[in-house]
Amino acid sequence: MINRSVLVGRLTRDPELRYTNSGAAVATFTIAVNRQFTNQNGEREADFISCVIWRKAAENFTNFTHKGSLIGIDGHIQTRNYENQQGTRIYVTEVVVDNFSLLEPRAESEHHQGANSNSRNLNNSRNRKDDHSQNQYGNNGGQIDITDNDLPF
Repeated sequence: MINRSVLVGRLTRDPELRYTNSGAAVATFTIAVNRQFTNQNGEREADFISCVIWRKAAENFTNFTHKGSLIGIDGHIQTRNYENQQGTRIYVTEVVVDNFSLLEPRAESEHHQGANSNSRNLNNSRNRKDDHSQNQYGNNGGQIDITDNDLPF
């Protein structure tokens, strides 16, 4: 059986870091991932996917990301359910993150955080053809231009 999920998108809010009773760190967050097509109005819609990351990776993730950060995650889909205080069965589907990558320099990530007030604006601004994010980790330390459309997934 195969259960892998690879996503690239922007955080819709700052990750929420908590600790279990046994002291294990756990962070939850939502990533906005643009769809590959546009709607009838020519706008690109996004899916908002719940994610969870555990232990030291959760602490690192929380320390280095914030709302608007462009990230890549590799993980697996997990489903669970529980009964809330009103006695209703709640079903949850989330991505359990195994690995993550920061996909832009911190300065650019902070620029996006201050320049845009909500995740829909963040996602729409990334899809303009003239909007190129620069990645400093190119050939021989030089800069290369990469847009979301250049990513293979």
